[in-house]
Amino acid sequence: MKERTAKQKLQAGELYRVDEELMGELAACKRKCELYNRTPRDNVEERKAIMRSILGKCGENFNIESNVWFDYGYNTEVGENFYANHDCMFLDTNKLIFGDNVFIAPQCGFYTAGHPLEADVRRAQLEFAKPIVVGSDVWFGGGVRVLPGVRIGDNVVIGAGSVVVHDILSNSVAVGNPARVIKTLPPMK
Repeated sequence: MKERTAKQKLQAGELYRVDEELMGELAACKRKCELYNRTPRDNVEERKAIMRSILGKCGENFNIESNVWFDYGYNTEVGENFYANHDCMFLDTNKLIFGDNVFIAPQCGFYTAGHPLEADVRRAQLEFAKPIVVGSDVWFGGGVRVLPGVRIGDNVVIGAGSVVVHDILSNSVAVGNPARVIKTLPPMK
C-alpha cells in the first residue's frame, strides 16, 4: 500500500511534514496575495478577479482589504456579503469556511494550522491542521484570533482581542482569552 502524501495527511487532520508539493502551493498563493495587496483599491474588478483565483469558493458580493494573506487560498470559502478589513491572516492549511454576512475587523487571524505540544515532535518538523467553520451573520472585532478546529455558529459576535479556542454556539456574544460566552442574543428572524 502506497504511503499517503503530506497533503492527504494534512487534509485528514493528521501530523504531516511540509513537502515540495505543499511548498510550491504555498509559494504560488503568496505570489497571488502579493499581487492582490499591491493592486490599487479602486481597481475593483481586477482585485476581485485576483481574489477569486485565490479563494476556493466565494459569493458574488465580497470585499477583502489589503494587506491580506492566505497560506493556500483554495481551502478558504466565503459566502455572500463577506467583508474582511485590513491586515487579516487566513492560515488555511485545512478548510476555512465562512457563511453569509460575515464581517471581520482589522488584524484578525484564522489559524487552521497548529503544532504539537511535544517538543520532540515539533523538532521533527511535524504539524497538523484542523478546519475552522464559521456560520452566517458573524462579526469579529479587531484583533480576534481563531484557533484550529473551532466551529462558530450563526448570529455571533466575538469581541475585540478575543482568542477563540473552543466552539461558540449560535446567538452568542463571546469575549476574552480564552473567549467565553457572556451574553445570549435573540435568534435571527
